[in-house]
Formats: sequence, C-alpha cells, structure tokens
Amino acid sequence: MAKLARRWIALASIGVAVAPLSPAASARAPATGGKIIPLYAKGGVPSLGVPEVRDRMKTGETMIYDVSEPTLELYRPAPGRANGTAVIVAPGGGFVALGYTFGGTDVAQALAGRGVTAFVLKYRTIRSGDGPMRMPDVHMKEMGIVMSRAETGRPMEMPRFAGEPHAIEDGARAMAIVRERAREWGIDPHKVGMIGFSAGAYLAADLAIGAKASRPDFVGLIYGGLRTPVPEDAPPAFIAGAADDEYQRNDPVLLYTAWRQAGASAELHLYERGSHGFDLHAKGTTSDHWFNEFVWWLQFHGLVKTTAN
Repeated sequence: MAKLARRWIALASIGVAVAPLSPAASARAPATGGKIIPLYAKGGVPSLGVPEVRDRMKTGETMIYDVSEPTLELYRPAPGRANGTAVIVAPGGGFVALGYTFGGTDVAQALAGRGVTAFVLKYRTIRSGDGPMRMPDVHMKEMGIVMSRAETGRPMEMPRFAGEPHAIEDGARAMAIVRERAREWGIDPHKVGMIGFSAGAYLAADLAIGAKASRPDFVGLIYGGLRTPVPEDAPPAFIAGAADDEYQRNDPVLLYTAWRQAGASAELHLYERGSHGFDLHAKGTTSDHWFNEFVWWLQFHGLVKTTAN
C-alpha cells in the first residue's frame, strides 16, 4: 500500500494530480468564468455531507473534491462563430475529484474557439479521504486493481468505480438539458457530443453504449478505459491514448477493437509517448497534436468547418 501511495504521488490517479497544499491554496467557492447551469434543483440529489473544496495546484490545475451539486459550465463561441455543434467536456479524477482546468475549462475554451458550444460537466464525486492526498480507502483499492491490471492485463475490463453510477446519472442529465435547451443556445440537438478524459472518458463510454435517449451523438475517449458491450449503433468515437500510459496503455486498442467489432465507427490515435494525462500543454511528444486531430475528425464528420492553422 505504501508503494502504491508513492506511485500515486509521482504520477496521477486516473487523472488526479496530487501534491500537498497549504491552506491558502484551497477555496470553498467557485472561481470560474462561464455561465453555471445546475443539473438538478437544490437538494435534488443526496449530499455527501461535506463542503465542496477546490484546490489550486502549483501547476495551474484546479482540483475539485466532494462534489454534491453537479453543474454544467457554458462556454459559447464568439458572436457569429457558432456552428451548431455542442460538446460536453467531462474531466478526469478517478471519480474522487475533477481536474477541472486542464481537462475541463481549457478544452471547453479551445472548442469554443472552433465554433463549438462547449460545456464543462462537474459531475458528482465520492467523498474524499483525510490528509493531503485526499484518497478514500475505496479508491486505494480501486487503484490497486488498476495497477495490477496494467501489469497483467487482467481483468480485461476494469470493474465499475464506486463513483461511476452517479457520474453516469449526471452525464445523462447533462445530455438531456443540452438537448432540451438546444434552441436557446443555437445548438443542433442532433450534434451534441461528449469528450472525456480518463475517468471522464469512462463516463463518456458508459453513455455511448447505454440507453439511446442519453447517448451522445459522438464521443472523444481520451486516455480512458474499456466499457462493453458496444452496440452496433454506438456513436462515432475518437479514441486517443499513449503507449507509455502507466495505468491504461492497452485500453485505447481495446476500445477501438470493441467499437469496430460492433460495426460502429471509430478512429484510434495511440501515441508513442504522452503517459497518462496529456492535455493542451505541450509535452514535446506527438500527443501534443491530439486536439488538432480531434478537430480534423470533427470536420470529417461535418461537425466543424475549420481546422487548426
């Protein structure tokens, strides 16, 4: 267990960057720039019984813990730039926390710059643990399975995480809200997709293979994990990961294979380097180009009109 904890600190727990923080680096109130849309009425879902906490990391990342009140944060394109496509961005964090900036608002703003109406999904998490690492016992056990699976290849599919069911509920609710209010936001209700990072990619995959009413019209699965069974009418999937991902190096291929064996459309980008958690910050590897490739894929599917310069 101590070895696992050290590896957690050195790397990231399915999208959670961990570092000790001073009390001054924590905040109880939101500090975001987009319009906030609650997913439910006040008290509509059970509370964790503790305040939501935001930790500002030295890297510039914002980690959000103990989420009981899920929301969407809206980022709209500049006037006259909207193309009718919408993307819900689901950050990673092991369903314990949300890496809200690097896998959330940064991506939403980049999408809005391409004419896409973007929403960052702040979905519910499980209650965090005590201490500077904030790891509850249940997630330590989950990470033990993650690391064993990475080394042995077993089980082929990661068991569902403790926080996954509530996240799926929130994702389905977010899809419904965006489609219901599509006209208000200038969105085509048949062009509403989701891009997820790490745990957020599990969520996006869950929705993509789940009930038809809440399926995204397309998905981006970025360093996520396998979820099955994939139906033949699953939405098109853009799948990206790195061969040196310590946690899920095989899952991009597994996801792609599952999609293609079902007869569904999928595109795979498996980068030689990038590890777990590449985002919009350059790392000097080919994974730096994933966003441009995602935009080109959107263009191929008729979802955006412009590409990167």
